[in-house]
Amino acid sequence: MEIISNRRKEGWISGSALVLLIGFGATLFAQDAGKTVRHHKVTDGNPFPQQIAQAEAAIEKKDYATAEPLLNKVVADDPNNYQAWFDLGFVYHALEKPEDSIAAYRKSVNAKPDVYESNLNLGLALAASHQSDAEQYLRAATKLQPTNHVEAGKEQAWLSLAHVLEESKPEEAIQAYRQAAALRPNDVEPYLSAAPLLEKTNHYADAEQDYKQVLVLQPNSVDALTGLANLYMRGHKFPEALDVLRKLVSLHPEDAGAHMQLGRMLATAGQNDEAMAELQTAIKLDPKDAAAQFDLAEMYVKSGKNVQAQAVYQSLLAAHPNDPDLHDQLGKALLRQKNYGDAQQQFLMAVKLKPDFGEAYGDLGFAADENKNYELAIRALDARAKFLPEVPVTFFVRASAYDHLRDYKKASENYHRFLEVANGKYPDQEWQATHRLIAIEPKKK
Repeated sequence: MEIISNRRKEGWISGSALVLLIGFGATLFAQDAGKTVRHHKVTDGNPFPQQIAQAEAAIEKKDYATAEPLLNKVVADDPNNYQAWFDLGFVYHALEKPEDSIAAYRKSVNAKPDVYESNLNLGLALAASHQSDAEQYLRAATKLQPTNHVEAGKEQAWLSLAHVLEESKPEEAIQAYRQAAALRPNDVEPYLSAAPLLEKTNHYADAEQDYKQVLVLQPNSVDALTGLANLYMRGHKFPEALDVLRKLVSLHPEDAGAHMQLGRMLATAGQNDEAMAELQTAIKLDPKDAAAQFDLAEMYVKSGKNVQAQAVYQSLLAAHPNDPDLHDQLGKALLRQKNYGDAQQQFLMAVKLKPDFGEAYGDLGFAADENKNYELAIRALDARAKFLPEVPVTFFVRASAYDHLRDYKKASENYHRFLEVANGKYPDQEWQATHRLIAIEPKKK
């Protein structure tokens, strides 16, 4: 049971942590950010101030077709112009030319290795392309001085490095998140990024504390509440999970997923009426959520509301007509209502769709026996025995079916096998089996 957070998971750098860095013509970019903002200031001493200024003015207008040739002219005349190479890297990134962007950033770094922004953007570009040397340049960025917004820039370098390290060096990634948090303790991003990784590496108490720290800073943070609820549910801390989920639902009453998970937690706590109400709300908000519908149907079954369960299963089958489990569940709901004919048809469909569905063969056997279709009952129970062990009830139903068909020899065999394993747990059936054996077995002389 897990709530999927609305927070973006695909990227390795969060849009909320994007820092606008002023310096020689560019801002850092994020892999998963569609928008970039540039503040430009031509570096003193640049031999091509006019051309670069024109190019950066064009970049501000997203006129990359004008900026690119101007910058290419500069680097053709001055191959070590780190600022022009940096701006070209930015232009190529905007034009979705990652290889050209990386090449330009490399030349910028090679021309002047001690520039924070070019190391950072090269590291980000390499990370976006899943290249292993991204770490090298992001580490370099953590040791360099941003041109502006110093603390925010340094934090961004540590965050970016941490994202890259998560898979290969998770403990180092956690430490990098700690460095970022130390730089800007009131920013929630380092805690929100570190907490899932802490959980993944079995540092559950630390993950809990990070989520709680976010809630200190942002008491209504959906990401932190979602993460904390998931953490508590995985740890089977159900009362704590209930408290968090109730708050999440109160803050976001239109969130179908939160209602569904609250319903599941209430069901776990045995609060069935409240659980059904939450699941009904979830389905009303998201009518296509099959998982919530299935959960609601199960709650109806537990509460003895088989008519309502039947309606939900029929609705699910309308969307998923070839799901054998749904046919079996609908059949069981019908069976409990003693609608044996319709139940039998659902079980027949289940085993047709899934020929090795042992449990459905058993259900089919019971329904067929109630329908007095004794031949089908025997075939179904024999098919069940190929996939599942025999149980006392299957012996008894098979014996009774053979008895009705007057095949007393096989009836006798199955009555005896039933009595051997019943062990007093089925007194009515044991009495019946004993007396039928007296009636059908030859009298000893």
